[in-house]
Amino acid sequence: MKRSSAVVTLRPLEAPRRETFTLSNGVTVHVVKRGALPLVSLRLLIQEGGAHDPISVPGLTDFTVRLLRRGAAGQSADQIADAVDFVGASLGAWASEDTVGVALQTPSRHLDSQLELLAAVATQPDFPDAEVELARRRTLAQLSNELDDPGSLAERALQRAVWGEHPYGLDLTGTQRSLETLGRPALVERHRALFTPARASLYVVGDVEPAKVVARLEAALGSWKRPTSELTPLPRFSRATRAGQVTIVDKPEQSQVQVRLGASGIQRGHEDQIPLGVANTALGGGFTSRLMREIRVKRGLSYGAGCHFETLRAAGAFAFSSFTKTESTRELVDIARAQIAGMKAKGPTPAELATVQRYLAGLYPTRLETNDAISGAIADVDTYRLPADWIEKYRDRVMAVTRERAAAVAARHLPEPDALTLVLVGNAKAIAPQVKDLGPVQVVSPKDLG
Repeated sequence: MKRSSAVVTLRPLEAPRRETFTLSNGVTVHVVKRGALPLVSLRLLIQEGGAHDPISVPGLTDFTVRLLRRGAAGQSADQIADAVDFVGASLGAWASEDTVGVALQTPSRHLDSQLELLAAVATQPDFPDAEVELARRRTLAQLSNELDDPGSLAERALQRAVWGEHPYGLDLTGTQRSLETLGRPALVERHRALFTPARASLYVVGDVEPAKVVARLEAALGSWKRPTSELTPLPRFSRATRAGQVTIVDKPEQSQVQVRLGASGIQRGHEDQIPLGVANTALGGGFTSRLMREIRVKRGLSYGAGCHFETLRAAGAFAFSSFTKTESTRELVDIARAQIAGMKAKGPTPAELATVQRYLAGLYPTRLETNDAISGAIADVDTYRLPADWIEKYRDRVMAVTRERAAAVAARHLPEPDALTLVLVGNAKAIAPQVKDLGPVQVVSPKDLG
């Protein structure tokens, strides 16, 4: 029976129209008026992240950001929480490898009071000693849980096997040693160096009048002035540190094995990002992907299997993840490697390409439904220097990917077998004999990753 080739017609996607202003201290403000609901989303983004932590103090940036809401401008953590909760707002902060951010969502009629809180949290954190100790205990407990969880262990081990000593290989949440030694002076200094107007941008989306909200921001943040130093560029990265090697994290009590494969990838904004995303989705980006079909549907080796490209500012990585019974470890690894090689050799089929394009193009508008999602999308365009029409033309670019283009970028960027690093978490005694011919085997304990 001949397959129909219906043409997919996309409704035009109107990009959020933003107006751009500059505060007296140099902070750039981007405003999108979107008044269907009386809500406002504001994102303060700093163009520096955890990858710029000192190698000897991993987790410094993340730990600093965790404490922003735990006391600021003389207000206690409870007072800040009460002021936010009372008006039905939310205020949070996060750190990633490339950026740090403080995000506010609030009813528009409470914007003034919440802006004052955001300004205090971002520019005047107190880092009370008692809160530092509380955050330390909580973070160490989180780390302890991660070191007991096979999936978390696999991710930590893969990060180190791929990135090695590169700054992207630093543990964002830190290590037991770094967390135990961090004190208030280090947090104060990290905040002073990190939160400077020269590295800051503001994104405001929602029920606002642009000129009026900029005046409010000037009143709240205009006096924030601080010198800044030159940001050191991150080094280049081209090949996984343990490419062609095997790392086994020994957990003898486990009857299942967490399986990871990793390699170098591409940085965010690479010219091949969209067609490679299309090819990767066909390979392992959804329930209908090849990896799911071969590993779960056909053989029942696992409930889930997939792969993705992590795209960061200076570099990127490829990662496959799944899990299986100890005795079927090698079978799953061989299937995963074969499917990666098959996509690299020939790219997606015409049917796979059409399915993936419909899926990605149809899903994209749902990622722009909220004020916060829009502010994040616009911030990504600026942070990673994406084309100015990235948002409105994303679906068109996806639909324009030809099978030849998808095959070419798959051949270029999917890893060769000898470029893959293999990470397994489980009973090393039972696993090692199955994979000893795949490269030099290193066995580590969970505590080695903390």
